[in-house]
Amino acid sequence: MASSFSSNADFSRTAKLPRPPVMAPVPRMRVAIVGFGTVGRSVAHILTEQPSCFQITHICNRAVERKRVSWVPRDVQWTEDFAAIVTSDADVVVELLGGLAPAFEWVRAALLAGKSVVTANKQLIARHGPELADLARRRGCRLEFGASVAGGVPVLSGLQEGLAGDRLSRICGILNGTCNHILSRIETDGVSFEKALREAQKLGLAEADPTEDIEGLDARAKLTILARVALRTQIDPEEVHCAAISPVEAVDFAYAADLGCTIRQVSRAEVHGDRLLASVQPALVPLDSPMGRMHGSRNLVIATGQYGGETVFSGHGAGGDPTAVAVVSDLAAIGRSGPWQVSESAPIRRAVSAEFVTRHYLRFTVKDRPGIIASLASELAGHGINIDAVFQRRGFPKDCLPFVISLEECASSTLDRALREIESCDFFVKPTLSLPMLA
Repeated sequence: MASSFSSNADFSRTAKLPRPPVMAPVPRMRVAIVGFGTVGRSVAHILTEQPSCFQITHICNRAVERKRVSWVPRDVQWTEDFAAIVTSDADVVVELLGGLAPAFEWVRAALLAGKSVVTANKQLIARHGPELADLARRRGCRLEFGASVAGGVPVLSGLQEGLAGDRLSRICGILNGTCNHILSRIETDGVSFEKALREAQKLGLAEADPTEDIEGLDARAKLTILARVALRTQIDPEEVHCAAISPVEAVDFAYAADLGCTIRQVSRAEVHGDRLLASVQPALVPLDSPMGRMHGSRNLVIATGQYGGETVFSGHGAGGDPTAVAVVSDLAAIGRSGPWQVSESAPIRRAVSAEFVTRHYLRFTVKDRPGIIASLASELAGHGINIDAVFQRRGFPKDCLPFVISLEECASSTLDRALREIESCDFFVKPTLSLPMLA
């Protein structure tokens, strides 16, 4: 029987392939930038280079006509009125004003309007972070502040996500690039503090009023945020002991080198049971340690965990571009957020103290005469403090002679009491400089 099969059969009419589905365009995140200074301009630059992901809708700033730039897309609305941001169609408000007023009220208004907020404002988050975060949760939006600590270094996201499985007990680091730059200049070239500060101001690394940096207030706000995020401890910035870097002189770096150390502004916080030990102050650190190797305006944070040991974060902690990278990373994190939320334990209140037990460096400047070291040794021994070594370099005048005594471990408060009594001696020509020596 003949087969009816034909090799020339046409299957085109019956084997039609399905058409690919039409994909809906992915909506872009609408972003309003509030504050168009150095960081705001850098954020706008990055966002305009990623137009498929982000759309700048508004830019809000004082004297807005002076701030206009041609490279921002033409459809962006420029305004001096923040109310226009609150009522706009922006999904996220990026707050880059700095300070507490009007930043607090404006961020609060944006969250109340259901808009997520990204901020680099360390003082705002240090003082009002928990309140604003709670408001964001209640309004179904997000508050992100990764740029508020260490600029472009992803410290907060690393602590919150990368180390979420660990139990952290200690945070230590260099959180202020201005102070690190000044101390590096004194160390490298032997210039005075005043000259190093003036140079930093000319380079734009220090403000005309550098008090926030020099006195440790900037780093204190950042340490407050780190304590909350990493150590789950809620504190007020004013509870943290601060000491200025201004008394540090070139001679201190020379003596520190004799001890195998250098000097950095160190921020540290440690959980000790129901207490938190915390301080921001210049300190001696080993030359071969991560902090000792940190020069210029770079930042560094060392987190110590029960299971993972030490984790080090370092990089550029200031400047428009590095900080803008952190801001845009927060925007991207908001865009990636999914439905699964892992609950975190709420930060708890702990008593705050600066009662660290460490070795110490004491630099005395005196009008030389016999018996000075014996008098100091006697006073220190009267408080149970043991001397480790005495250093005296040659070449200094007898009427203004700096020398150093290093001490064995003792409590900070014990040393403070001893120094208050010692300062009554009549051979001093400058106040004593006391610095902790960190292992």
